[in-house]
Amino acid sequence: MELRTGTGPLPAAARRAVRVTLAAGIGFYGFLYGLDRPVEATYALFAAVALAGLSRIPGSGHQRALVVARVLPAACALVVLGTWLSVRTWAAVAGMLVIGFCVAFSSAAGPRPAGAAPGLQLLYILPSFPPYAPDTLGQRLAGTVAGVLLLILAEATVLPDPVVPGYRALAAAAADEAARCAAVLERPPHTLPAAESARAAERAQALRPSRVGEAQRPAGPGVRERALAHTGLAARTLLARLQSLPPPEPGPRAGPDELVLVRAVRESASGTAGLLGAGSPPATDSTRLRDLQVSLARTPVTGPGPGFRNAALVELADAALVLRGAAGIAERGRAGAADAAGPEAGPVSGPADRFWYAAEGPVRLWWYRLAANTGPRSVHFQNAVRIGMALAVARAVAGLDSLPHGFWAMLAVLSLTRTNAEQTRATVRPALIGTLLGAVAAGGVLALAGEARTVYAIVLPPLMLFAFCVGPVRGVGWAQAMFTLVVAMAFAQLAPVTWQLAEVRFLDVLVGSVIGMVCGLLAWPRGAHDELGRAVAGLLHAAADDVQAATAAFGRARAVEPDQRVRHALAMAESAYAQYQTERQHPAAAPGEDWQAAMMTGHHVLWGGRRPPGAPPGPREEAVVREYGAWVAAGLRRAAAAADPVHATGPTDPGPAGPAPRRPGPEDAPPVFYTAMAWLDALTADVALLDRGAVAGSGAGASGRA
Repeated sequence: MELRTGTGPLPAAARRAVRVTLAAGIGFYGFLYGLDRPVEATYALFAAVALAGLSRIPGSGHQRALVVARVLPAACALVVLGTWLSVRTWAAVAGMLVIGFCVAFSSAAGPRPAGAAPGLQLLYILPSFPPYAPDTLGQRLAGTVAGVLLLILAEATVLPDPVVPGYRALAAAAADEAARCAAVLERPPHTLPAAESARAAERAQALRPSRVGEAQRPAGPGVRERALAHTGLAARTLLARLQSLPPPEPGPRAGPDELVLVRAVRESASGTAGLLGAGSPPATDSTRLRDLQVSLARTPVTGPGPGFRNAALVELADAALVLRGAAGIAERGRAGAADAAGPEAGPVSGPADRFWYAAEGPVRLWWYRLAANTGPRSVHFQNAVRIGMALAVARAVAGLDSLPHGFWAMLAVLSLTRTNAEQTRATVRPALIGTLLGAVAAGGVLALAGEARTVYAIVLPPLMLFAFCVGPVRGVGWAQAMFTLVVAMAFAQLAPVTWQLAEVRFLDVLVGSVIGMVCGLLAWPRGAHDELGRAVAGLLHAAADDVQAATAAFGRARAVEPDQRVRHALAMAESAYAQYQTERQHPAAAPGEDWQAAMMTGHHVLWGGRRPPGAPPGPREEAVVREYGAWVAAGLRRAAAAADPVHATGPTDPGPAGPAPRRPGPEDAPPVFYTAMAWLDALTADVALLDRGAVAGSGAGASGRA
């Protein structure tokens, strides 16, 4: 029962072990003993093992089956290229460098391509070694296709995984919670009780990527994936603004116009929850909420209390509109873009800003994602260079020195090389110990059984089942030991072997480990540790420039759109931070480094700085906002210098660290003044967190005022 319904690491590994064993075993034994086709048997076995045993594609069996089906053409192309380029060593080495880099670089497209990349690398490595037989290309392709199809069938039908709520369901729950909070705010005293606020905060935190499994994260470059990620951010922002909505002044009752807007927010959030949950279209469109937002933004206010509440209500409506629009695109694709954009002027910003990705084609979106990560400052680019270089060196050593079974050395490079040198060194030791023990055990079996193929045929299936079940759970040492036994039992059925095969296996893993360590020391040995500081500094510099530009243009008829540099810098910083969290850092990071606060600052900059429609500000309001914006920008530049002091450009203290020059505006200030001041207040809280180096994660606390 636990095998079918368990969600822990062991039941999940056991289910996957059953699937890969069935797919690899049926293909291998069917071709080898049923049809007497050893070439097809070899490729059927390794195709299934590559894409299920070596790869770590996240998600359920159905999700993995879909990913494997999509990469089947690429798998066949890699087998063809590996066969053609293997005849000459220089061509094989050059191909390994280029193709190894390209396949590894595909991880920039999201967790599923990243999970499939090691298996695709193996399918290119396998035909790159003897026998060099281009005339068997058809047989190799037949075995590859058969192994992949069997794996797809096994993943889709055998031992289905328990259903895990996806990101869409989490966003629907957050939208439903926002509707419930809005309903509470409709009643006096028009504030959320502590228990309701805590529940809303928990729903918002559940949408953070760090709390969501890789399979559920909307990390792809496509329109729907981008829109779903946008939906999660909008839901978190809406919940934060509901929590921090100022109470009405004076007295405990809100005005009728305010109540109508809050009710419209509730209806919009409820409709969004239904759209995300059941796919049912909302009962009302967003035109009414958009009109109410514009009307409230143009309503004169007197005094800072009513002014800040009015601005908070306008921003509340804005978050609900963006949530509705992003959810529509996530569900309907580009067909939902027209509803999301609204009128050409937009409620707060034009459609080219908020939903820019909906107007782009899939090729261009992929190009944006890959081009943004092309360069030495991208951790995806660094990892791809490291892997491509190590594979090319291993192929050169195997070709020039005629290393027997040299593809095992390349497989060791592929499976043992980590994103920093410290982790690679820590991995190699247990891997070599495991390989040595596995080689001793395999040598004993080969010496005792000799050429008795029946023994190997009987032992291989349970050995595969145990290896692919225990390896992912017990670590790299167990994985290498068991895989050594598996490959020895498989090769013993393909051709006569002696106990020396186990010795060769250990030698190859040793060579591959040394190559991986050397390349790891030469190519960005500290992994994301150094890159994260640079990326955060770049993000804060871009944010500072954007804040200064937005506040300098505060008095213009149309606000300046957020700089694309902020989006790009935020994406680079978040990818570096994601890798940083998986690395074993040495020396350990200082406790004052609050990288998450910097990420939230980037989101706050993107979400603010848009001037809503309404009466234009006067000269006094413009002066206050510009002075305040310049102070915030200086604080962000100071934080950027602190994040990366080694590569800091300019003065290390580019701005004052004293109290913010926050001055109240005139009593008759328009609503846009209070909107800008609320945004700068939120960024001031972010700057204070960055200056103090608060505990990681506390940067999210300022989101309620963004």
